[in-house]
Amino acid sequence: MNSLPNQPTTGNYGIASLYCGDLDPDITEANLYDKFSQAGPVASIRVCRDVVTKRSLGYAYINFQQAMDAERALDTMNYELIKGRPMRLMWSQRDPSLRKSGVGNVFIKNLDKSIDNKSLYDTFSVFGNILSCKVAHDERNNSKGYGFVHFETQDASDQAIQKVNGMLLNDKKVYVGRFMTRKERMETLGHPATRFTNIYVKNFGDAALSDEEFQALFDPYGKIVSCVIMKDDNGKSRGFGFVSYETHEAAKQAVDALNSSEVKTCKLYVARAQKKNERQAELREKYEKLKMERLNRYQQGVNLYVKNLDDVIDDARLHEEFSVYGNITSAKIMVDEKGNTKGFGFVCFSSPDEATKAVTEMNGRIIVSKPLFVALAQRKEERKQHLAAQHAVRTQGMPRGFIGHAYSGMIPTNYLMPVAQPRPFMATNQVPRPRWAQQQQQGQMRQQPGAWPMQVPSVVQVQPRMQGAQGNQRPQSSMQNQQQSMANGARQQGRYGSNTVRNPMLPMTELIMNQEPLSSTILNNANPQEQKQMLGEKLYPIIQAAQPELAGKITGMLLEMENSEILHMLEDSTSLNSKVNEAVAVLQAHQQKLADQQKIAK
Repeated sequence: MNSLPNQPTTGNYGIASLYCGDLDPDITEANLYDKFSQAGPVASIRVCRDVVTKRSLGYAYINFQQAMDAERALDTMNYELIKGRPMRLMWSQRDPSLRKSGVGNVFIKNLDKSIDNKSLYDTFSVFGNILSCKVAHDERNNSKGYGFVHFETQDASDQAIQKVNGMLLNDKKVYVGRFMTRKERMETLGHPATRFTNIYVKNFGDAALSDEEFQALFDPYGKIVSCVIMKDDNGKSRGFGFVSYETHEAAKQAVDALNSSEVKTCKLYVARAQKKNERQAELREKYEKLKMERLNRYQQGVNLYVKNLDDVIDDARLHEEFSVYGNITSAKIMVDEKGNTKGFGFVCFSSPDEATKAVTEMNGRIIVSKPLFVALAQRKEERKQHLAAQHAVRTQGMPRGFIGHAYSGMIPTNYLMPVAQPRPFMATNQVPRPRWAQQQQQGQMRQQPGAWPMQVPSVVQVQPRMQGAQGNQRPQSSMQNQQQSMANGARQQGRYGSNTVRNPMLPMTELIMNQEPLSSTILNNANPQEQKQMLGEKLYPIIQAAQPELAGKITGMLLEMENSEILHMLEDSTSLNSKVNEAVAVLQAHQQKLADQQKIAK
């Protein structure tokens, strides 16, 4: 409770507190203090707010020092405008049992849209003291045509029901009765589905039914009170209508007989007519149920996400390909509004073991002409969090702007350019590392203890080797000799400056044509790590011919792309050239950024 300055905080709040509702969201305690201090000394005011957003909930409590001042405010200020809205005042009821008891509570329906809270209050106040009075409104602040009046005594409410029920208010006959909770209505009147007389009919737009033909369909099942086809402004049928019977039995019989029946090649939909809010509640309940089912699938690990699907694969083919791994409860290809496949879908198994086996066996397998990507499906929120965390780790301190693949701007530290420097002797039983990853081991050996881990490698330069130092070096492998000769040749001809961007089309085209093609079948038979190594062995010599100083980094960047895209680049020199140029531009921009930072530091 917020106490206002220079005001005492003592007083009997139980008999001097008012509830103030229907407030504008921007109303503050200061606005209310300015308003209510006219009625008498105010002890405290509290605008109730959302715990998270801190936005006003549209109501407040005003505590006066004296009960007579609160009563004066209630009598003179109720429904006065504040920031363009009439505020609704009532005594603050601390005990919820009085509100929930239903004693003295009256329900009014079929109200004219022009009747507001004040009009309703003025109408019923002649029968006794009113604790609260409210007309229900929608989100646009339009009247829903019904309201509630809570009297202080049951006698006052009984008198209001007796006098006003069936009377005309603004030329509309209103219903006034005792307020009943939903549970009481169910017990007294039964569920609406067990007592409906009004039915809804649709899907006959193409049948061009006349009013007489429409009524003739429903005449055999009982006496019809009203029958109408809804039409547009031009008098053309909108394809749906309503039929009201005198008895529930007749309406139920019509629904049972005519639902899904065909009339002039049109399949009718016939069901109990529902109010909009009832229909929305039913759809909301259905949605929540489906949401919980999906949530349970994600938690159980039985739902798989499948992407990179060929356009010719449909639901049946997807089900067929995965059915060998277990019992499938659903298999669905996602499509756009035109029915064209989006290239991904979902497969749900009955058990986590089956789903795990399917991921192991199907991930990377080529179906039709594309290698599939298969993984456990994630909820949208989880996927966003995972990608955000992954992106933050990979891009921390790294250059941005590389748009050639999904991991924009990422330069992996495990794919560095090989340099012509000696490396520690490697035992013969060790597996050679890829050429573009050799420097990582050397960099780790050179790093001083306690140094901060290197997040982003600088652009590695090919350093001239000292002739006198060669005698102290261990014999190099043929691979190292090849790399050394390539680096020396480049240096002697002076062609590879650190900021030089060469036109790589000619050497790329020649090397691609001379290389033995890497088929997707061979690639699919290897595990994921071997697949990247095979692709790297194909990419590296092509890129090195055009960008020898940056070949290792560029290779690492391109290997982050999908395997299918890399295979395409190995066949298309134009595509590969485009990606290489993008990578070179990013690396140069990053090098310039580091240089600028060093200048600032100095």
